[in-house]
Amino acid sequence: MKALPIVSLLSALILLLAQPVVAEEESWSDRIKFNGDVRFRFESIDEETEVERDRNRFRGRFGFTAKVQDDVKVVIQLASGGDNPVSTNQSIDGGFTRKDIGLDLAYVDWKVNDSLTINAGKMKNPFFKAGKVPLIWDSDLNPEGLAAKFNSGIFFGTAAFFTVEERGSSDDSFLYVAQGGVKFPLTDNLKLTAGAGYIAYTNTIGNEPFFDGNPRGNTVDIDGDYVYDYENTEVFAQLDTKVADWPVQVFAHYTQNGGTSVEDTAFAYGAKLGAAKSKGQTEFGWIYQDLEADSVIGTFSDSDFGGGGTDSSGHMLKAKYAFSEKIFLGGTYFINKKDRFQDVERDYNRLQIDIEFKFN
Repeated sequence: MKALPIVSLLSALILLLAQPVVAEEESWSDRIKFNGDVRFRFESIDEETEVERDRNRFRGRFGFTAKVQDDVKVVIQLASGGDNPVSTNQSIDGGFTRKDIGLDLAYVDWKVNDSLTINAGKMKNPFFKAGKVPLIWDSDLNPEGLAAKFNSGIFFGTAAFFTVEERGSSDDSFLYVAQGGVKFPLTDNLKLTAGAGYIAYTNTIGNEPFFDGNPRGNTVDIDGDYVYDYENTEVFAQLDTKVADWPVQVFAHYTQNGGTSVEDTAFAYGAKLGAAKSKGQTEFGWIYQDLEADSVIGTFSDSDFGGGGTDSSGHMLKAKYAFSEKIFLGGTYFINKKDRFQDVERDYNRLQIDIEFKFN
């Protein structure tokens, strides 16, 4: 099992080397594009039985895309937040201490042909999420391994192999994902995107939860190790249309873990009105989510909803305004219930107000 990703990466590199190179007359400055953003956030957390908490945070990201040859590019990005896989936020505290910066992205993007693209390394999440809901994957999660993305006509799909945890004392944990779907117009003003997927982790039972050992809602034994496998099927649908020149999106996403028969289901649905992309544009969104304790791996689901992880339900209300194509004001309000299965159910409310500056 350990040799598989190495062989795959070497095969991909050999194929890349066989491709035609970029024209010599193209300068390095023409081949590299820089990008980044800085976001400042005020956050207030009101959790039942806990002291209300207010804090200021920031996120900083800086990266570049470099064209190796006409069909191959390399993406590198640094981000604040240290080693947390599902957050690039950094709290403004600690007596003016220097803040951690980590490697957020480092991958090769190879466009094999008009229909097939291969990514290798620490990459942007390659999977479709209806309405971009963080039901299974937090929006900041960038997985590591290999992914092949197919897109032709109305059909799209992704197959991926990721290394999650390498262990010296027991078998490694890998993640296999296969997802496919269709995108097609129902009318001149209505488009449907729908599909299904399969998500499987290996060697979870008897091993501690990924990243830092915190189960984040998942069931663990007396030693703090996973009790169940996580082998999910998912289905999703998204409708896109326009009402009086306002983009409208309605969506739903559902998943069930076949590794257990209790607390095994998660779902989300919601709607979005508008799109804040250019000066003066506004958007509004609403999402309802319900994640049972062992429906998904808690480490990689949304880090804000219900305080992070699973075993929570409730609403997310969103709004965003574009001062320009580069400056945005936004807000999110979480109205949630948490610890419904693992502990005593509690109310959890969270307000986030963001101002974001982008450049490229």
